[in-house]
Amino acid sequence: MAANNYIPKEPTVIDCNIEKTLNVIGGKWAFLVLRELFGGTRRFGELQRLIPAVSPRALTSTLRHLEEQGVLERCVYPTVPVTVEYSLTPKGEDLHQIMKEMKLWAAKWT
Repeated sequence: MAANNYIPKEPTVIDCNIEKTLNVIGGKWAFLVLRELFGGTRRFGELQRLIPAVSPRALTSTLRHLEEQGVLERCVYPTVPVTVEYSLTPKGEDLHQIMKEMKLWAAKWT
């Protein structure tokens, strides 16, 4: 009998831009953080007050993720106590139209 020389193919990876976008903004709290930052620069405490359901730990994690993705920038001022402000980068500002469209869709269908 002939030897079985079957070599399984590796799965094909399909590059999906929608998936890439969701990886950037798909976190549970990211939408709410972005919504607040569309209104301008905010401090950590302001974001906590504006999004009362988010824990400090979850907010910190979300802000770090968005910063790593280049969506927002963190500016630290050497005051006592330290002042930290968050604002959107041009990449983050570009998400505004997407969020508006999602809001319109939700108003129509949910």
